[in-house]
Amino acid sequence: MKYVCQICGYVYDEEEGAPEAGIEAGTKFEDLPDDFVCPVCGVGKENFSAE
Repeated sequence: MKYVCQICGYVYDEEEGAPEAGIEAGTKFEDLPDDFVCPVCGVGKENFSAE
């Protein structure tokens, strides 16, 4: 599943994770820490939507 930041368009892909943010591949979006922010623009999880 992929989730898109509604502010900058960054795509969080659960298969790839977010290595630049220390998130391992295979990490589900709902399992991201509550303080996860977009690695590009810095907004919170609430600004992402499923693609």
